[in-house]
Order: sequence, then C-alpha cells, then structure tokens
Amino acid sequence: MRVYKNARKVFLEIVCLLYVFLLVYAAMNKGLDFENFKVELGQSPLLSAFAGWISWAVLIVEFLIAILLLFSKTRIKALYAGFCLMSMFTAYIFIMLNYSSFLPCSCGGILEKMSWQEHLLFNLAFVVLAGLALWLNHSQSSPGIKVKKLFSYPAKLALTFLLSCIAVIILFLSSEEIMYHKNPFIRRYPHHPVTLTHTIDLKYNSYYFAGAGNGKLYLGNSTVPLYLLSIDSKLQQQKINVALERDNFSFKSIRMTVRPPFFYILDGRTPSVFSGLITDWKAKLQSPKPPYFSIGTPVDSSTIVFRGISKISGSNILGVFKAGDQSKNIMAPQLLQKQIDGVFDTDGMLHYSEELKRIVYIYSYRNEYIVADKNAKLDYRGNTIDTVSRAQIKVAYLKKETEQAMAIPTLSVNANSSVCKHLLFVNSNVPGRYEQKEVWKQASVIDVYDLDKKGYLFSFHVYGVDGKKLRNFLVTPTHVYALIDTKLVIYQLNEKLKNEMKRVVGTKL
Repeated sequence: MRVYKNARKVFLEIVCLLYVFLLVYAAMNKGLDFENFKVELGQSPLLSAFAGWISWAVLIVEFLIAILLLFSKTRIKALYAGFCLMSMFTAYIFIMLNYSSFLPCSCGGILEKMSWQEHLLFNLAFVVLAGLALWLNHSQSSPGIKVKKLFSYPAKLALTFLLSCIAVIILFLSSEEIMYHKNPFIRRYPHHPVTLTHTIDLKYNSYYFAGAGNGKLYLGNSTVPLYLLSIDSKLQQQKINVALERDNFSFKSIRMTVRPPFFYILDGRTPSVFSGLITDWKAKLQSPKPPYFSIGTPVDSSTIVFRGISKISGSNILGVFKAGDQSKNIMAPQLLQKQIDGVFDTDGMLHYSEELKRIVYIYSYRNEYIVADKNAKLDYRGNTIDTVSRAQIKVAYLKKETEQAMAIPTLSVNANSSVCKHLLFVNSNVPGRYEQKEVWKQASVIDVYDLDKKGYLFSFHVYGVDGKKLRNFLVTPTHVYALIDTKLVIYQLNEKLKNEMKRVVGTKL
C-alpha cells in the first residue's frame, strides 16, 4: 500500500514538473517575442477581436500557474487551473482544425515545429496527465471515500473539460460577430488565398484595365486611346485597333471598357458613349448624348451609371443614363453625402456588379461604400474596416473662389478597388492593428468584403516589384491582375477565394 501511495505521489510530482517546464517554456517564448505573438494572435480567426487582452492574459496565467505549481499548498489548485488551461488550448486547436478557414500559429520554439494535428494530440496528452494526477490525488487525500464517490470524480473533471471548451466556443462566436459586423480594425490574413504565377513587362506604365471575359484580359492605353491589348490564358498577346462609326469625332478623355460580348468607349468631357461587339470591334455612337460626367461604367448595352456634377449644388452626384428611343436620365442626389465641399470629399471609385445587378461606389477619403440598384435607389451603406469615417482633406478656393484645389496632402483611405460577382476588393492605405510596418513598406493590402452578406471577410497582400507598389488591380473569378509600374503581375485564386466566388448569393440585398 505504501509503495502504491509513493507511486501516486511521484506521478503527481512528475506531472507538476512537466507542466512547470511546459508553461515556463511557452510563456518565455511568447514573452521574448511578445509583439509578434500579439500580431499572430490578432490574425487568429477565433480570437481576433480579443487579441489585445488575451495575449497578456495567456502570458500572465501561464507564469502564475507555473509558480503556484512549485509550492505544495497551492500545487493541486494550480494543477487544476493548468488542466482547465490545456483544455481550452485543446478546444482552440480543435475548432481551428475543423471550423477555421486558415491556420495561423501563436507558438514558439519546439511547439512551432509541430503540425496542428500533432499539437492537438500533444495538448490532449497533457489534459489526460493532469486529469489522472488529480484523480489519483483525490483518492489518496480521501482514504475513507466510498467507491461510488471516487468514480464520480472523473465525471467532475469531464464537466470541467466541457465547460472550458464552452468558454472557448463563446469567445469564438463573440469574436466572429465583432469581426464581421463591428470590426475593431483587425485584418485577417489567411494562408495563400492567391498565388503568383506570372509577371509580364508591358514596357509602358500607361496601361489600364479595360475588362476581362471569355478567358482574356483587356488593357487600354491612355496614350493610344483607341488601342487595346488582349492577353489570353496562355499569355499570348494581341493588339486590337478599335474602329469608330465616325472617324472625325473629337474626343477629350477616353476610357474603354470591355464586357463581352460588348465593348464601350466613354468620354465624359465630350460627352459621348460608343458601344459595339467584340466580334468586329466597331463602335457606334449612342444617342442622345449623356450628361457630362467624370467617371462612368456600363450597366448593359445601352445604359451607363456615372458620376457628374450637380447643376443645383455644384457637388458630385451619381446618375443612370439610358440611351436609345426610350432614353432616360435618372439623377440620385441622395447617394453621395457631402462632408466638406461635396467634390473632393465625395471622390471615389464606381463599379457595377453584374451578378448582383447593383451599383457600387466606394469613397476614396472615408471608410464607406454605397450599394444601390440599377435605378440608383439606395440598398445600404457599408463601411470598410478602417476607422476614418470623415474625409481628412482641406480645400483651397482659387480665382475668387471659382476653382477648388487640395490645400494639403491628404490621407487616401481607399486607393483602388475592384468588384467581382458579390465580392468587393479594396486596396487600403491604412494599416490595421497588429500589423507589421515592414510588410506595409513592401506590399499593398487588399481587403475583401461580401456585398451580399454586408461584411468583411479577410485580406491578402500584393507585393511590389523592383521597389514599386500596386497602382491598380482587377479581379476575375479565376485571377487577380495587378499593374505595378510597367509590369502586369498575375495571381491565381486559390481554394478559399474560389469557394467564395462560387457561393450562391441571395437575390435581394
């Protein structure tokens, strides 16, 4: 009997020492590179919203339990706390493996070398060791205990394990709600949502994205207005010269858009809209002519959505113009909201989602985007995850206040954007919490939003080339195309983004 008691005591001592070693080792690794630990925890799909206080709590609790395990009076309570902590870590890893879209790592040293599956088994082993040591100690400390009560103690340990897991689940669900609808400006970076496949030197930096379709990418050239360059899936290039119905037409500012089977030539300063089929690349002038506009994008073969200047207020205004026999012009002064001057503060990017049949406008200088139907009726106003809700600009009035200009350098919140199906992609200029400055110097951040579910999904990086960073990009159901100086950089979508693209969306926002 004495040998049995000694064996139980030795086993308890060994388990406690193992826990001390593990907790001190893990806490030291976190503490020595605490900022990186906090950043990695901030990327966790489970705990993003609570990364700030959880990073400190984990560090403090690990050290505290390890210290209390060294004293005989507090050893059992400390081991019980260690049992709860390892149960929570085990639940965390299980949820990550089965319900997370990507797997970051917040460990260090030897633990970082383990796979997630190995780490799960490792944690489970420590849970079992602590549970067994507590059970054996319970039976030793209560020699007169009844057998029935003795065997009910594992049930109590099992309940403790379950409650610890539930606590992690509650944190996970709460974090998801905060991240999706009340994001505190924490980005999520899943592993490799896109993969770099090719880089093409276009020789000139005057190219812009005209569109894509039927397996081809189309690039316009601002210095050669009626010229297009098409690039197919095999990277074969073809030069296209667009023919006009009227050779002597006087353009002022051309922008070409390709949406197979149609292509369009828009000039808001003339103003005019040409359209035609990509089968012959012959453009016909639509009539009547639209109002003057600064940017425009096609909705269908005879309709464009545009941004112009209101004759009443002098501010930017969105509208929809339909050409043809039943032409109409719908102005929507309620969509763009003035903060300072109504022009610079409402500057932004205009898109149309063919899948959702929705107009999408994203402001350049504030964290807001607008979604409206084909008739410019507002569906909702959404927010990007940064915290710049008011445009940080200062306007100077020149020539007796007849002209406006930016007085000081301004913070451009959203630099570029693209819409593909129900997803909005935004090139943000504002770093979030737990993000490393070194990465921002080398790469551009693309934030992804679900326009159907009205929330933020995740982010990814587009790295610069030869010290130059992204100047524009276009997303298709299969690729992300980026223009970086004179280079066209091609990324292939991986499973995460492909699955998002394939998701069936609701018909009503």
